[in-house]
Amino acid sequence: MQELLAVVTITALAVISPGPDFAMVSRNGLLRSRRAGVLTALGIALGVWVHVGYTLLGVGLVIRESIQLYAALKLLGALYLLWLGVKMLRSRDADDTAAAAPPAAAGDFAALRTGFLTNALNPKCTVFVVSLFLQVVGPDTPLSVKLGYGAFVSGAHLLWFALVALLFSQGAVRARLLRWRRGIDRAFGVLLIGFGALLAGSALRR
Repeated sequence: MQELLAVVTITALAVISPGPDFAMVSRNGLLRSRRAGVLTALGIALGVWVHVGYTLLGVGLVIRESIQLYAALKLLGALYLLWLGVKMLRSRDADDTAAAAPPAAAGDFAALRTGFLTNALNPKCTVFVVSLFLQVVGPDTPLSVKLGYGAFVSGAHLLWFALVALLFSQGAVRARLLRWRRGIDRAFGVLLIGFGALLAGSALRR
């Protein structure tokens, strides 16, 4: 019970802390559609399983002990965030009708993929999951229970970020904020570039 409470508490604090996941969900929910925001949240939840998977396989211990490997992972994640940020800065305006229209299937997959890659390449999530399973979860904990913890962590990400997507895509909020659509897109682009630059700088210093 003590282990479960620790997992729940640490997961809740980690999920609600701001980062690239929050930026992508809120941006897609606001500037694209509620569906795109929720699919981005689903992609993030699926990305969590990448971290859970390699941690349970023992690769997480290797990442924790290898400075070079962890730095390479941070650099890869930084490059992805920089690419997303630059893409947002270069994006062109879309009219309100197109913004309100239901997204196509390709748009659905793009939202899901963006959420998945943003989380899977997020070093913050790497540190969180590895630390959780190597320091909080006991080595004698059955694999089935560990998988249950992984499902909880993934589900917590889905629930929180789906709520974020619903908030930012809510009619009145979205209608007001879309007046500054271009500026908001640029702001999220700068935010992601900032996250990427910080990660790249941290990786290169190592």
